Amino acid sequence: MDLNGATIMILGGSGLVGHAVARRLLAFRPKQIVLVALYARETEEAAAALQGMAGEVRVVAEHGNVYLPAELARGDREKSMQDPANIRRLVADTFGELTEDILHRSLLVQLLEQYRPDAVVDCVNTATAFAYQDVYSSTRQLLELAAQGKADQAAIERHALTMPIPQLTRHVQILMEGLRRAGTRAYVKIGTAGTGGMGLNIPYTHSEEKPSRTLLTKSAVAGAHTLLLYLMGRTPGAPATVEIKPTAAIGWREIAYGPVRRGGRPIPLFDCPEPVSVARAFDGSECWRSLDKPLESVFINMGENGLFAREEFATITALGQMEMITPEEIADYVVMELEGHPTGRDIVTALDAATAGPTYRAGILREAALDRIDRLEKQFRVRSIAFEMLGPPRLTKLLFESYLISRLQPNVEKLAAADPAALGAEADHLLTLQPSLRAEILSVGIPIVHPDGQRISRGPTVVVPPPAGDPLAAAPRGWVDLRTSNCALWVARAAKMVEQAKARSAGPRGSGSDVEWFAIAPADVITPWRMAAWIFRYEDQGERIKR
Repeated sequence: MDLNGATIMILGGSGLVGHAVARRLLAFRPKQIVLVALYARETEEAAAALQGMAGEVRVVAEHGNVYLPAELARGDREKSMQDPANIRRLVADTFGELTEDILHRSLLVQLLEQYRPDAVVDCVNTATAFAYQDVYSSTRQLLELAAQGKADQAAIERHALTMPIPQLTRHVQILMEGLRRAGTRAYVKIGTAGTGGMGLNIPYTHSEEKPSRTLLTKSAVAGAHTLLLYLMGRTPGAPATVEIKPTAAIGWREIAYGPVRRGGRPIPLFDCPEPVSVARAFDGSECWRSLDKPLESVFINMGENGLFAREEFATITALGQMEMITPEEIADYVVMELEGHPTGRDIVTALDAATAGPTYRAGILREAALDRIDRLEKQFRVRSIAFEMLGPPRLTKLLFESYLISRLQPNVEKLAAADPAALGAEADHLLTLQPSLRAEILSVGIPIVHPDGQRISRGPTVVVPPPAGDPLAAAPRGWVDLRTSNCALWVARAAKMVEQAKARSAGPRGSGSDVEWFAIAPADVITPWRMAAWIFRYEDQGERIKR
């Protein structure tokens, strides 16, 4: 894409990599760069530093936690989590269905809709953000409360918000919809391997367990994130999706002398001039004294990883350890990918190239399999429609409904002219005449809504249970529905197929490979799988775009 005149949003824009990316982008004269980071002060300082070298490029600072609703995103998360109402809201937003209200409240969606960036570069360490909430400690605490009979709803809700995968899944759903609404053309994620490129033998852990479960969870979340981005890149209407995954320590921001800060706070100096007994050392009494000043030393600032002493830096970057990559090199990869120059460092493209997709042999064998099934159906005088093992239940519903229609209408064109009320009544009568077909539908867990909308046939299992208050609301998701409104939907679908056929015939005629050879024609008989595939393609926008 042409970066000149573009709006580019950088998530984690005040961090080591985000700031390097912003500096590199200035050379391409974008219209504006929007820096988004967790804290207002650091984001404003980063924006001010950039603006000094930006010329006419506008640099905007925004702050907040992009994983939270806007009303909670800019406050103290620990403090806000003390309010049970906030916890309950986050649990509902994370584990419930994705709704318009959730999207509307999301800080990330609000920022995307406000600035409508042409490209988003995401430098936030998502895997760390979710994995380091420490589901393991939370589980131990919850089990202890359960043993004491104190595991109430509040404790369960607090624990739920430490589970990384549901939070990651919801984040990617929100991100995808936000990018779509903003019209963003490119999304570049700076991911992580979780171990700085080392394996399960990594000696840098957070406990005596090597490697720690928390660290491995970070890597697992990072891998899950990559697969979700891989799927996003295969979604029609999604932005071009790229992930660059550094597998080395990233350094550095500065080398200086001064107070050594941990978690943003200076480390206070203490001393214990008089040794004490082992028993006294750990009896809760203070055997140390404050020196009333912070630890000061020479340090190298490694960005999100903190301040390292000389020997720490030398150890972690030694040959055979994590070694090192600079933020500027990562920024160069980002800019090249945004410009459309392949770097060979994009994980999404690598997965596209390495995964085993559809094959010519399987395509030929598919026809052989269908032919064999057809012959067995004729031999045993049965029709194999759906068993509700593939899912979703809506597919089973669509297959049975289109089969019923195929028994009543000779082709697509006739269906397009059918009377919906009569169609439902005829299908209902057909099920009365063929109780074995009705039994098959009910036995796989699909209820039947009769034309009057007042009567339902069902078996002991219902794969899509009715919601409270409005039982028929479940019908579109997994019930055979013979009401006029649903039959009218099938008639409208057939009419759309006829319109598509007319449009094809009105266009340039030919017999080349660009012709849609397998499109549904008006004179075609109604075949359940073809109807379902058409619905998934045109109504659900569910077509595969990569092979």
